Amino acid sequence: MIEFKNVSFDVESGEGVKEIIDDVSFAIDERFVALTGPNGGGKSTIAKLIAGIYKPTSGRIIFNGEDITDMSVTDRANSGISFAFQQPVRFKGITVRDLIMLAGGRKMNLSEVCEFLSNVGLCARDYVDREVNDSLSGGELKRIEIAMTIARGTQLTVFDEPEAGIDLWSFSNLISAFRRMYEKNNGSIIIISHQERILKIADRIIVISAGKVAADGSREEILPDLLADGVCRVLEEKI
Repeated sequence: MIEFKNVSFDVESGEGVKEIIDDVSFAIDERFVALTGPNGGGKSTIAKLIAGIYKPTSGRIIFNGEDITDMSVTDRANSGISFAFQQPVRFKGITVRDLIMLAGGRKMNLSEVCEFLSNVGLCARDYVDREVNDSLSGGELKRIEIAMTIARGTQLTVFDEPEAGIDLWSFSNLISAFRRMYEKNNGSIIIISHQERILKIADRIIVISAGKVAADGSREEILPDLLADGVCRVLEEKI
């Protein structure tokens, strides 16, 4: 599905060239894959390289057998890649209903839009006609963004720390939304997270540290070492 071939990414800084991603290679086609590791290790950069927000300094990115390294964000989205930001974007003047239909690429009746919102724990009638502006909390925006990705129905979806705003929505519902997304799209979901409960549902865990793949394997292989090293953050569910 998605493959990194010797991908590196550098940025210019006041101290010269800084290497963020260093010769990373992997191929992902599992249902749920978690990218984890220490803060600043390069996880979010990898997500943005997949989405096309960043372009590699060297190496190639392959999606479904096609080289997408030089593709724009729009072309990658059209090819079947969705990306959910760590901090969702606000759109003044656009309603939640508008966003869901834009994401789905078609006209929808009210009950269809409401179903997507209900899937992420929102009372649809309270949100469907609200503007996506500063009146919405970060947690509400995050859930609306997840509803949009479900509506898009793409083969590959990348979430950057989707647990933001979890105090407003039970963690079990977040995981249920991921399961419904997979059942609907039958594609791959890549989740960037430190949360133990998310890592526990992953089919595969890739640990990114200092811009490199530090560990890569099944949940059963990788998670015990992460727990022993105290890498995971355990989140208390708030209901």
